[in-house]
Amino acid sequence: MLGQDVSYEQVPYFFTDQYDLGMEYCGWAGPGDYARVVFRGSTEIVDGKAPEFIAFWLTDDDRVVAAMNVNIWDVQDDLSALVKAGFSGTPADPARLADPSVPLSALLPT
Repeated sequence: MLGQDVSYEQVPYFFTDQYDLGMEYCGWAGPGDYARVVFRGSTEIVDGKAPEFIAFWLTDDDRVVAAMNVNIWDVQDDLSALVKAGFSGTPADPARLADPSVPLSALLPT
């Protein structure tokens, strides 16, 4: 716009709070854009407590194209970085994505 050579690199993002569920979503996983969804945490309601999980939308070659955290906070920067890496062609290990003992920061490309 000002004659500068720049690119727009923001990862699409939205959030919503629905009663006892807080959700943040980043990336884009439209119909046909992903092969499977990998979950970290529990999607179940246990003893009346809302679920706490992260979902990762993966392509056939294990690139993260979208991620959503549900009632898990302060992870959005890491999720956005994983999506950016996926957009750039870097795959992620689905087993490590699903493993809550692996810090999200350990999954980021170096």
